[in-house]
Amino acid sequence: MYVIGTAGHVDHGKSTLVKALTGIDPDRLEEERRREMTIDLGFAWLTLPSGRNVSLIDVPGHERFIKNMLAGVGGLDAALLVVAADEAVMPQTVEHLAILDLLEVRHGVVVLTRADLVDADWLALVEEEVRARLKGASLEDAPIVAVSARTGAGLDALVAALDRVLDATPSRAAAIGAPRLPVDRSFTIGGFGTVVTGTLLDGPLRVGQEVVILPAGRPARVRGLQTHKQRCEIALPGTRVAVNLAGVHHSEVTRGDVLALPGALRPTSLLDMYLRVLPDAPAPLEQNTALDLFLGAAEVCCRLTLLDAETLEPGGRGWAQLRLERPLAAMPGDRGILRVASPGRTVAGGVVVDPHPPRHRRFRPEVIAALEARRQGDPLQLLLQALGQGLPRPWAEVRLEAGRGAMLDQHTLAPLIAAGQVLWLGALPEQADPGEGGWLISAAGWAQLEARLLPALRAYHKRYPLRRGMPREEMRQKLRLPARALDVALDEARRRGLVAFNETRIWLAGHDPQPTPDELAAVDAALAAMRRAPYGPPSPALDEELLAWTLERGLIVRLAADVFLLPETYAELLAWVRATAAVEGSVSVGMLRDRFGSSRKYAVAFLEHLDERKITRREGEGRVLR
Repeated sequence: MYVIGTAGHVDHGKSTLVKALTGIDPDRLEEERRREMTIDLGFAWLTLPSGRNVSLIDVPGHERFIKNMLAGVGGLDAALLVVAADEAVMPQTVEHLAILDLLEVRHGVVVLTRADLVDADWLALVEEEVRARLKGASLEDAPIVAVSARTGAGLDALVAALDRVLDATPSRAAAIGAPRLPVDRSFTIGGFGTVVTGTLLDGPLRVGQEVVILPAGRPARVRGLQTHKQRCEIALPGTRVAVNLAGVHHSEVTRGDVLALPGALRPTSLLDMYLRVLPDAPAPLEQNTALDLFLGAAEVCCRLTLLDAETLEPGGRGWAQLRLERPLAAMPGDRGILRVASPGRTVAGGVVVDPHPPRHRRFRPEVIAALEARRQGDPLQLLLQALGQGLPRPWAEVRLEAGRGAMLDQHTLAPLIAAGQVLWLGALPEQADPGEGGWLISAAGWAQLEARLLPALRAYHKRYPLRRGMPREEMRQKLRLPARALDVALDEARRRGLVAFNETRIWLAGHDPQPTPDELAAVDAALAAMRRAPYGPPSPALDEELLAWTLERGLIVRLAADVFLLPETYAELLAWVRATAAVEGSVSVGMLRDRFGSSRKYAVAFLEHLDERKITRREGEGRVLR
């Protein structure tokens, strides 16, 4: 499947050509038919002689609707640049060609429409002018075909030329990344609900998948899929797709939103881009210039921070950070167009290199060097750069940041892992799908993590020599790690024989705190005193550290700050509460006190403890089993 978009001046016959090729009128709005002018995006499709299925996006040519045109050209495989033979190259022809060039659309056909209205000599002159305009542009080598939609002359030659062009155009159907759909239309259909359309990118989309609408993050579910009005269970990347969504109203989804899988894409308000300014731009781009950015189907106002130049002159190139007025969803490699708002004019375009950068200071060589490395696109270098010397990161997140999801897999990771430059935390990559689960950390990052983890535990053991280990939450805060990242880091540290841990605490491998003989004697004496009065025992006469050791070993059970029981007494009381509540319906403080001859203090503390553990629930003056 390929997506081809029209381009060209208003009233040069784009919609008429699409209808002649496909039999589908792309002008779907009543106003478009009344004015005989395309205002918004139109869609059609056809099957070429080779059997290829092609989606056609018809864009408006009038300068007032250039924003609508830009919403439709973000995911093109090829273009049909339409020039009316009786009028030749016109202003919007030039601007549309510049936009295709900035987006680096390198495959397409130039169509000279209304060829039946001119003679052969004039047609040759127009072709010569068009060829001159194409020189140096991305479509420089595009074939030129003269047609007449009215008579049908040249249409077969055009279809054959399209087939030949697509022979050399890479298909995106085999992409294996996470799917995303820049939304160019959102509407409702009776009996079905919300439907959104767009060109699917990066990966397949399936019926039943949970998705989110970005940048708002609204959850939804794929209820149904259609391509060219045919239902399908799986939509492939590179196709025009209509998605029936459950769980979201069509008014909550607008043009420029992106449909993606949960967690696969993050909105951003900053973009690092490598820009190219058009040679005929009316003025240089200066620091803090206000522009309109068109990316995918989105339009957002932004301001420039020029990173390596005082100004970007017409025809120049350079690095810029775009500060967006509102968030949008973007990926490395996405291409955008920049326009001045008044008078409306395309002035530049570029490629997103980092969609989640920090704020940069200008004229920093290290920043420019890092951006250049990302732009060159070596997958392994991008991965190392994404990991840096930081903490463990999910593999899916690293792939997303590196922007080479289809190129990074266990095979490309293997040399880095074998060389010890990267650690795979968890199951080995050959045993796991690298697209799911899995965490990575660079060797330098692991060394830094060890240098913080181990001294922290040594210091804790020195301060609290009788405690089993540091509470997990305390360690998480010290390392500033998300809970899941701490889990995978601890698994790796245990595999290396560095630490041990349980559900609540972490300690150095081999650490086994043992009291001195005098301290053990004190513990024995405290336990003996508690056995002499099991239902109202005295608080253990132990210092804080020895008491903590006794509690960790399970030799006593704490009910409240100064209320303790022996484990066997605790088990006896719990069994009685369960049995009595099952028969009587509830137990009370008085029932427990009278049965075991304990004081109210111990009865209240024990029942409140069971409430906290959610074994019982208070109802009135009694407790019932949960």
